[in-house]
Amino acid sequence: MKMSKHMYSTANLSDKELKEQGNRLFNLRKYEDAISCYSKAIIKNPDIAHYFTNRALCHLKLLRWEQACVDCRRALDMDPNLVKGHFFLGQALLEIENYDEAIKHLQRAADLAKEQKLNFGDDIASQLRTAKKKRFSIQEERRIAQEIELHSYLNKLIESDKESQISKVKQEEGDNETMSDKIEEIEEKCKREVPDYLCGKISFEILQEPVITPSGITYDKKDLEEHLQRVGHFDPVTRVKLTQDQLIPNFAMKEVVDAFLAENEWALEY
Repeated sequence: MKMSKHMYSTANLSDKELKEQGNRLFNLRKYEDAISCYSKAIIKNPDIAHYFTNRALCHLKLLRWEQACVDCRRALDMDPNLVKGHFFLGQALLEIENYDEAIKHLQRAADLAKEQKLNFGDDIASQLRTAKKKRFSIQEERRIAQEIELHSYLNKLIESDKESQISKVKQEEGDNETMSDKIEEIEEKCKREVPDYLCGKISFEILQEPVITPSGITYDKKDLEEHLQRVGHFDPVTRVKLTQDQLIPNFAMKEVVDAFLAENEWALEY
């Protein structure tokens, strides 16, 4: 049987030579061919952790997150202090939205790189910031959803109690001026407050034009711009460096605020 050129060229190579050929193919962005070389190197010598991280990086380039995770975990089983193992695994976990584990491995990669005096520039720190921001955003969305659900439940209780009290007054007082005064008093007592999650974290007033920062925190645009101009270019809560061009409109929060105001007109004068 006639062997292909690629099969013939790698048939008699050692695992190190296969790894080097894989590196050359990787640099040429021939990731599938590079994977083939790394895989052959692994077959010849399955005890070299770097062969697995090299293949994992190819999987990352090809957006194969799960396969990258498998290779990184195998590498870390052999060498728990392998920076690239933690770094590439963190990246893959970030892509599949496993933020807690991604942060754990990215933080470990950052710590090990520092200990081993390896220079990854801002690559690891950047991925770590992204993972933390996305986790915070998810947590914030869940928290707001829970608060909305709770607030809706409490509003129903308040409304039900108010209707019950008004009904009782009508039965006891009949149609007279005293009844009207008592009903007005009941309605005043049952007035609700705007929930905290709908208020800005600077002015504590209801959000008019909500924007979200890279830290995942929502502010009112006017308040935050004033803070950036008068106080300094940093996020008021996290203290992370922040500039005006990094502000992103939070349309989801705007919809929540508008829906709340539509059902609670009294809040317009809050």
